[in-house]
Amino acid sequence: MARTCSITGKGPMSGNKRSHALNATRRKWNVNLQKATIMVNGKPQRVYVSARALRTLKKAA
Repeated sequence: MARTCSITGKGPMSGNKRSHALNATRRKWNVNLQKATIMVNGKPQRVYVSARALRTLKKAA
């Protein structure tokens, strides 16, 4: 499973982990994906949605 939101297309970000001595090592921030059942073309479908998109969908409903 690619860690991307099926609605927004939001994916993982990368950057540096910084120690106290400012050593830089690469790290990754994953998206907070949740399994949700949403209506797609009038039919319920289970998809992976980011937590932010899920909040927006609940607000709109």
